[in-house]
Amino acid sequence: MDLLAQARIKGVQSEFVDALGKLRVTAPEALKSILDALPEKRVYRFVSGPVVVRALGHPRTELVTVGTAPLQWKVAGNGNVIAQGETREPVIAWPDGIPLGYHRLTLTDAGGVSEEVPMIVAPERAFGGDFDRGWLLAVQLYSVRSDRNWGIGDFTDLAGLVRLAKQLGADGVGLNPLHVLFDDQPADCSPYSPNSRLFLNPLYIDVEAIPEFSADLIPDAAATAARLRQGDRVPYADMAALKWLALRAAFDSFVRGASGVRRNQFDAFRADRAPLLSRFACFEVLRHRFNRPWWEWPSEWQQPDEAKFAELRNGPDKREVEFVEFVQWTADSQLQAAKELAHQLGMRVGLYLDVAVGVQSNGFDAWNEQTAISRHLAVGAPPDVLNTIGQDWGLAGFNAGGLEAQSFVPFADMLAASMRHAGAIRLDHVLGLKRLYLVPRGFKPDNGAYVQMPFEALLGAVVRESAAHKCIVIGEDLGTVPEGFRETMQDFGIWSYLVMMFERDEAGRFRNVDHYRPNALVTLNTHDLCTYAGWRSFSDLKMKRSLGLDPGEDDQARWDALGGLDAILRQNGINANDLYSVLAFLSRTPSRLLAVSMEDLLGVIDQPNIPGTIDQHPNWRQRLPVALDKIASKVDLTALRAATRERTLTGGS
Repeated sequence: MDLLAQARIKGVQSEFVDALGKLRVTAPEALKSILDALPEKRVYRFVSGPVVVRALGHPRTELVTVGTAPLQWKVAGNGNVIAQGETREPVIAWPDGIPLGYHRLTLTDAGGVSEEVPMIVAPERAFGGDFDRGWLLAVQLYSVRSDRNWGIGDFTDLAGLVRLAKQLGADGVGLNPLHVLFDDQPADCSPYSPNSRLFLNPLYIDVEAIPEFSADLIPDAAATAARLRQGDRVPYADMAALKWLALRAAFDSFVRGASGVRRNQFDAFRADRAPLLSRFACFEVLRHRFNRPWWEWPSEWQQPDEAKFAELRNGPDKREVEFVEFVQWTADSQLQAAKELAHQLGMRVGLYLDVAVGVQSNGFDAWNEQTAISRHLAVGAPPDVLNTIGQDWGLAGFNAGGLEAQSFVPFADMLAASMRHAGAIRLDHVLGLKRLYLVPRGFKPDNGAYVQMPFEALLGAVVRESAAHKCIVIGEDLGTVPEGFRETMQDFGIWSYLVMMFERDEAGRFRNVDHYRPNALVTLNTHDLCTYAGWRSFSDLKMKRSLGLDPGEDDQARWDALGGLDAILRQNGINANDLYSVLAFLSRTPSRLLAVSMEDLLGVIDQPNIPGTIDQHPNWRQRLPVALDKIASKVDLTALRAATRERTLTGGS
């Protein structure tokens, strides 16, 4: 079979017109690398693809053919037959009572031709929240200062943020991704480049809140922590060294003398999160043992193997495996406590968590899901005005064939990991649910290709998990959006992500409040954009130029934008142009959630992250200028409450 025929089967689009209007054709050698890295993808006879049943009314599935009638169908889940029947027409009318979840559908015609198809049964729409309009306080958790943390904002600080948000009138706290990174590479601190999206970053643990920890376990911890709290940047290496020392001391104390209640809670957590937690713990032990990428490990460990895991858990590394599990239990418990606090305070959203678009190819998820995640392919973006050579984000993503083979369970597990703690999540680069731009390893980003994803099935999984966890889902739908994409997303109940800085017409004018969609989160900017103070002072333009980056606009364009902002504010009877005036404008939009960044409230000039930089800018390292307990005194509470008044009065908390 030639390359183009393979590409059609695997959904690889090797020719497309980029944002610059240029026809892009993937080179044959790059296309072959992409095809080789993708697993086989089934071509179905009776249906057009994975079957999604939205359980409302009388759902039906159109068939491509019934073959030799009648066509027998059987739905199985967890090894049991859930429902079965037959049809002579090219449609299956589903009976009532098929449970929500991930199943396998077997179709067999009278001639004995049979095929098995993944099937998702989901509610009609994702969970939509039980409020009219509200707002969230958006914070980079690592950046929080306090007089008690160990040099990085932690989950006890998060509880403080929840109380602060309630005091300010907010309905929750929005956070950067909390995914686990690599514990032996603390300087690689981007929350968007995780080891795994299934587990939490232990550096956010408040070690002193662990019942088995006491100050005498590490006599100089208090003095070291005080030193680590100094300065404007998080000292990741020194902070991580201290925290891991303390976590090991706490675990040793747990092993020696934990109460029966605590031991039972630990065992219950391990059982609840099996087998993924145990696998992750084994992976971490092996990663430290071999100290190289998993595809270079001894052959017996290059694939997950339950029998080998049992040997590891019962051998000399038993305590090391338990230590990893103990750390994840601790992180999970502390994050859950923050979620429960928000609920007790009556906050309508609670925690709003971000989910990264992919994972590191040498991390746990890529090792554990070698069919569903292609380590040889990196998610990125084709050339555009700002990145004329394209982008390679260095992250591995899911692929269609591997997910279909496993009935989309790996994707569902990833969603559940974030949703269990959240009232809302944001899916980074949600366009990837329809198609991903993939760059093969060893090729430049302008030699990638779009790969189609099973859009409806992935949306079905999102809806199913959203309803199960009562969690709002917001899709980061920025950039070049395929026709009909947002409409389909809205039909499934997934919200849009609207950034005011981007919401301008063809002439560059800011759009008015009635432009904004109701089921959306609206925000002035993002962590990848300049702060409001930086924007008004042109500091972002100066910074990017000093780094040799194209800022995307000149000074005159910025002056024009500032004038445009004044115009839209005056059009709405707002005569000032300070931050609170902009928030008052955004509060009037029908969008149901508004996110307000902590950096903007505190007048911070420098942005948390500048895309396209690694060491030239202190990405993901900058601390807030004010300690947590002083923030309320630095915010104009009267102005903030006036600006957000409409959102706290409509179904207010």
